[in-house]
Amino acid sequence: MKNRLPTRRSALALAAGLFAAVTFAPAPASAQISEIRIDWATYNPVSLVLRDRKLLEQEFEKDGITIRWVQSAGSNRALEFLNAESIDFGSTAGAAALIGKINGNPIKSIYVYSRPEWTALVTTKDEVQSVADLKGRSVAVTRGTDPHIFLVRSLAEAGLTERDVRLVLLQHADGRLALERGDVDAWAGLDPMMAAAEIDGGARLFHRNAEANTWGVLNVRESFAQANPEIVKRVLRVYEEAREWSLANPDQLTASLVAATQLPENVIARQLERTELTHGPIGARQAEAILAAGIALQEAGVLDARADIAETVADLIDGTYLPE
Repeated sequence: MKNRLPTRRSALALAAGLFAAVTFAPAPASAQISEIRIDWATYNPVSLVLRDRKLLEQEFEKDGITIRWVQSAGSNRALEFLNAESIDFGSTAGAAALIGKINGNPIKSIYVYSRPEWTALVTTKDEVQSVADLKGRSVAVTRGTDPHIFLVRSLAEAGLTERDVRLVLLQHADGRLALERGDVDAWAGLDPMMAAAEIDGGARLFHRNAEANTWGVLNVRESFAQANPEIVKRVLRVYEEAREWSLANPDQLTASLVAATQLPENVIARQLERTELTHGPIGARQAEAILAAGIALQEAGVLDARADIAETVADLIDGTYLPE
C-alpha cells in the first residue's frame, strides 16, 4: 500500500512489471468438479452464443460436468455472485472488476469478450446539454459498474464530483424507466437498454467518450482457477469458438440478443454497432485502460488514496489460461 497517488507514467511502468511477474506463474493440476456455474448477460453478446448453442455443455458432457447458467443484470451483480461463490465465471467491465478486487473480491480477469462503447450519459431534458449542466440535478446510476465509473470520470473532467449531483441508485433497466418517466434528469446508461431508450424512448446521448469505456472482461474466482486450471483453459477455448462464431454469423448473433432481451432488432443493431468483438486475449492493453480508470477514480476520491492501483491491476489480469 502507498500513501500517495502514483503518476500515470510510473504506475503504468510498475503495472507492466508486475503484470509480467504474475502472468507466467505455474498452475496446479485440476481438481474433480461436477458443475461449472457461469453467467450470461445482455451486455456480453458472446455469452448468449455460448448458452444458446450449448457449446460448454458439449465440451464438458463427456466429463460428467453440468453447466449452470446465471443471469447477471450488471457488473455489480456479477461481482456479487463471484464474491458469494454462487458463480465461477462472471462478466464485468474491466474497471468494475478492479473496484471489486480492491474491495477484496478474490477474482482474476482472464479474457476479453468485447471492446464496447456500452455506456454514455443520457437525457430527455432539453436543459441538459453538457456534463456541467448536471450540477444540482438527479442522475440514475448503478453503483460499481462501468456507467458509474464513466459518470465519475465525466464529472471530474467537468470540474464536478458526485456531491454536485443527486445520485439515484437503480439497476440499469430501472434507470432507463426512471429517465423515460421523467423521474430523473439524466441516466448513466448501459446497452442494450441505452439503445432502446435512444431509439424507442427518444432519449439523447449528450456525453460520449468511447475511450473511457473499459473493456468487457470475463472473470473467474481465484480459488476455482487455482483448483481447476485445465477447466478454465477449456472454458476459454470454447469462449473463443463462440466469439469467432459471433463475428462470422452477425445475423444469428442479433437473433440471440433479440430473443434474450425482447427488444426490437433495430435496437440490438444499435448496440452491436457499438460493440467490437475482435479481441479475446487479455494483457497489457487492457491493463493500461483499467489502470487509467483506476487512477481517475482514485483522484476523484472514489477509491482509497492508499490503494496501490498498479499492483492491483497487475494482480487482477491473468493471461495464463488463454488458448495457445
